[in-house]
Amino acid sequence: MPPKKSYESYESDSEDSSSQKRRGVKKQKLEKNSDDYVRRRQRNNVAVRKSREASRQKAKETMEKVSVLREENKALEQKVNILNKELGVLRDLFLSHASATATAQAAAITKFLNSDDDDTEHDCPVKSEIDIKDHTLFVSGSSS
Repeated sequence: MPPKKSYESYESDSEDSSSQKRRGVKKQKLEKNSDDYVRRRQRNNVAVRKSREASRQKAKETMEKVSVLREENKALEQKVNILNKELGVLRDLFLSHASATATAQAAAITKFLNSDDDDTEHDCPVKSEIDIKDHTLFVSGSSS
């Protein structure tokens, strides 16, 4: 049986094989004064500048979009406030009209019920018992 490897030897084997797989070829050390080193550094510097500029541009566009969306949100909030006020006015108008109509119909019903002559035509806006029931349902909002 072959001797067992220590933990350290497994670790170094895996590092060597994985780093070679990632890079494909073992990285060579370049001298700082060589033309190849200078050319690679220049390319890297250009890439870094380009990346940073793209990052700045993206941040700028994001800030502009945030600004536009805030303005749009402000306009929409104002529109919601206006529509809520309009809804309140219309609700009040509807309720006052419904109340006035209910009062008029109640008076007509009272007049109808208090009349002595059931066979004669009345000036009552209520046409039938169904109209009276429908109106009470509408005004009270509950069914009985």
